[in-house]
Amino acid sequence: MRLFATAVRLTACLLAALTMNPSPCQAGESAAATHPEKKLTRGPSGRVLTNTGVWSPDGEWIVYDTRQVDFDGDTIEMVNVKTGEVREVYRAKNGAHCGVVTFHPHENKVVFILGPENPTSDWQYGMFHRQGVIVPTDQPAATTKAVNLDARDITPPFTPGALRGGSHVHVWDAAGDWVSFTYEDHLLAQFKEPTATNDINLRNIGVSAPVRAVRVSKDHPRNHDADYFTVLIARTTANPKPGSDEIKKAFEEGWVGAKGYVRADGKRQRRALAFQGHVVTTQGETIAEVFLADLPADLTQPGSGPLAGTETRAPFPPKGCGQRRLTFTAERKFPGLQGPRHWLRSSPDGSQIAFLMKDDAGIVQLWIISPNGGAPRQVTHNPWSIASAFTWSPDGKRVAFVADNSVCVASAATGETQRLTPRTDDARAPKSEACVFSPDGKKLAYLRPAADSGRLLFNQVFVVGVEK
Repeated sequence: MRLFATAVRLTACLLAALTMNPSPCQAGESAAATHPEKKLTRGPSGRVLTNTGVWSPDGEWIVYDTRQVDFDGDTIEMVNVKTGEVREVYRAKNGAHCGVVTFHPHENKVVFILGPENPTSDWQYGMFHRQGVIVPTDQPAATTKAVNLDARDITPPFTPGALRGGSHVHVWDAAGDWVSFTYEDHLLAQFKEPTATNDINLRNIGVSAPVRAVRVSKDHPRNHDADYFTVLIARTTANPKPGSDEIKKAFEEGWVGAKGYVRADGKRQRRALAFQGHVVTTQGETIAEVFLADLPADLTQPGSGPLAGTETRAPFPPKGCGQRRLTFTAERKFPGLQGPRHWLRSSPDGSQIAFLMKDDAGIVQLWIISPNGGAPRQVTHNPWSIASAFTWSPDGKRVAFVADNSVCVASAATGETQRLTPRTDDARAPKSEACVFSPDGKKLAYLRPAADSGRLLFNQVFVVGVEK
């Protein structure tokens, strides 16, 4: 029966290719026709979409930054999906740059990275010299004032609720209350090697929550206050024990569920973050595995060390913050999470955490695992690798990504993959940064290089419809 079903599907694909589908069909791919794309932006500006949260709550606007090379963008902009109108949301000043912007899920405001204003030779933009800021999108950009998300205090005594470096890729939880991000530490970056008495700068995961405003001493020109209370939620070590669950880097996180997830004991964990963690195998190889951090309701209580850290130690997670490993892939033919840069993303009900990993043929496929652990399940079985970050549909039934130079959606239950856009040449293929479902699940936003000034290609924001 399986062979017969496969033959029927391949026959249908062949007929579709001869009649209405300009892209080649593959085993496991739906025969549905490709959908018309709509290009929303024009002109020779740089444009970058973040991997999630790019749609306004009402689905009318898509927000992006204007980077062209590295972190050189000066503005945050948004484009209207119906009319193509472009509005400037924020313009950096005093030599600063901005980028990596996401919408609040329910309000007309965005959060993004802001680099240092008035940069100096010893304080240029970098991993530990940036911060998150919030601005409204329904006010004139000329009058918009950025509100600091995370406070910075780099002079002792350090302030609980403030950190000592730079935050990156800020994403609100589904309620629009807490914000997650990756973090690096200015103070620890001054140490080149770890010792028995000092840590070094290692990428970590942080959370900002509207617990209370944080006010810091202004005895350093780069110290600043913030409206949110900020902590780190993972522990890293520069030299993990081979074969252990210790990690030397925590990165590419995602909120678990719209309302958390149900633990194995039947109780609901209200907030949790899934993230990638670099472990060292018994053979000495560094690979990425899936980790989960259960977050306490109260972030203000210190755990095994000070929330703000010390002059030689990294900030410690709050009391009740649990970190555990979900995947163990060292013995696989292709161990560890692999593929394009991607952030872990959970189904809306919190029952499944999705990630990318190669199958035994070396093809990057979509996999899922329960936040309670267990064996991961391979979702897609396509003959070509997934080539982008991905997002879940709001109903949790599908996952969107770029593959084989096309925008695609796959069933989370069966892995059957539908090609939504025709396959293009490499130069005009959809970009790897983002493939993001709209709030109603009917559209996808993504970037594609398009000719707009002679033969030059510039990234443009596109949308394509998704059949329900």
